[in-house]
Amino acid sequence: MTDPRSPSPSACLLGHATHPDAHMALALAAAQVEARRATLRRFVPTLGWLYLSERLMPQAEAVLAEAQQRWPGVTWVGAAVAGLCATGVEYLHEPALALMLTDVPPAHFRTFHGRQPLDATRDWGAALVHADPALPDLPELVEELAERVGGVGLFGGLVSHRGRPAQWAGEAVEGGLSGVAFTPALRWITRLSQGCWPVGEPFTVTATDGPMVLALDDEPALDVLLAEAGGGVIQAHQTPDPALIQRLRQVFVAVAPAHHAMLDPGGSLNADTHVRPLIGIDPGRRAMALADLVEPGQQLCFCRRDPQAARRDLVRLCTEIREEVEGNGEDSDVPTPAARLLGAIYVSCLGRGGAHFGGPSAELAIVRQALGDVPLIGFFAGGEIAGPQLHSHSGVLSVLVSAE
Repeated sequence: MTDPRSPSPSACLLGHATHPDAHMALALAAAQVEARRATLRRFVPTLGWLYLSERLMPQAEAVLAEAQQRWPGVTWVGAAVAGLCATGVEYLHEPALALMLTDVPPAHFRTFHGRQPLDATRDWGAALVHADPALPDLPELVEELAERVGGVGLFGGLVSHRGRPAQWAGEAVEGGLSGVAFTPALRWITRLSQGCWPVGEPFTVTATDGPMVLALDDEPALDVLLAEAGGGVIQAHQTPDPALIQRLRQVFVAVAPAHHAMLDPGGSLNADTHVRPLIGIDPGRRAMALADLVEPGQQLCFCRRDPQAARRDLVRLCTEIREEVEGNGEDSDVPTPAARLLGAIYVSCLGRGGAHFGGPSAELAIVRQALGDVPLIGFFAGGEIAGPQLHSHSGVLSVLVSAE
């Protein structure tokens, strides 16, 4: 069992399976967990993650009850989701179940939900959140929750909204925000991959009108866009070249607050940027429209979002995590190279997955190759949460680090 003087758990045990009967899927996953557990000297689980695919949602309540019976004393968190992530494999469009157990001391974690809000009088260093996409004022609620866990320690995503919402955080709950928070004594490292790569240098937004960007660095926004997209001419009152319009449809735009560095030293986007699609142009005003409100002074950068860019950004994310854990990162405070990756939680967009990365489970294969055979669990979301922000078409990877 974990030394009570230390908050570090000793292991994370993973099991996952696909089967049309949720109880059979649970039995198959449990067999994997118990086989690994048999190799440990002593392991008393206290916290478990449990995810079911939408096709097993009608059996969610019964499966949760069975999991509680199989592992008495374990606090469960999770939800019914559109797709599952596990080490090296994804489950999309099929009945599946994934679970992971750990033995973190109960004093160092606390579940929360609508009827049991997170204790604001305690310090929290990180939190996993599952959010109902139908929840009113969701962005504001996410920002408020992020403030309680240090601003950047929040990670998670929007779970399934088909039929009756199914979430659990110590008990079954319906909708809202739910999850588990951890004390600062437990070390979580979270990184965001927005699945795209910058094209050119950032610009400063100098004139706007609602969602319309009129000027970048005091130049007409449409002219800047055309130059960044490889050239072309669009005149007012003329039908644009179809090939040029098709090229513009592949352009994405990253926006960051004023005076914030958009790019990190490696040239990738920082986590405080929002990537949004280009939704229109106005040749008469030489303007472009984004799927978001932009204000003068904000930073803007054009991006490419394709499989190559997504793979490159995901490898970058995993590399940064490994470097920090091994004590090679610039901001790392790890005193020795003895730290190790204990377990991981990955939340990816439904628009990503293996199909976007070149083949079935290709996305999870990239993570596995970069991190090794670390127990990993997670889900595909309709929106991803990293810190106080909601993202789309991104991947959020959080790893639990233990020092031996």
